[in-house]
Amino acid sequence: MAKLSSIQFTTNTKRSNKFMKVGVKKLHPNAVIPSYAKPGDAGLDLTAVEIIDDEGFQVTYKTGLAFEIPLGYVGLIYPRSSVRNQQIMLSNCVGVIDSGYRGEIQFTFNKLAGIPSKRYAVGDRIGQIIIMPYPSIELIEMNTLSETERGEGGFGSSGN
Repeated sequence: MAKLSSIQFTTNTKRSNKFMKVGVKKLHPNAVIPSYAKPGDAGLDLTAVEIIDDEGFQVTYKTGLAFEIPLGYVGLIYPRSSVRNQQIMLSNCVGVIDSGYRGEIQFTFNKLAGIPSKRYAVGDRIGQIIIMPYPSIELIEMNTLSETERGEGGFGSSGN
């Protein structure tokens, strides 16, 4: 039996006092400044202020908000877990909000049950944004890559 190290881990239920400041601008009078629903949440909830397209097999919501994401950071928008109670799916799975974008955050969902799909209403929290740093990458063209146990094994290569 392995011996546990002497390192002690504690759960901190309070969010750190260190906050990164990110500018947010209301573009609509009913826009809701995002907030964390619970301590420890990673995403800030975004609320629908208007439906701008509900024709066909997609529905698009405006949030009435624009962000000033710092250089070296990215905003990632995801559906909330409540999307499972709807009959819609975020059309691009994850939205990428680059630091240079100053336009309105919008969500477009595909209607899974066609035109009559159950979906969010104006005033509902429809998604969340997570703002995080990313590295700058310099790609180096190579003739060969290092060998690994997996190699070129793709989908299902682990036996599952």
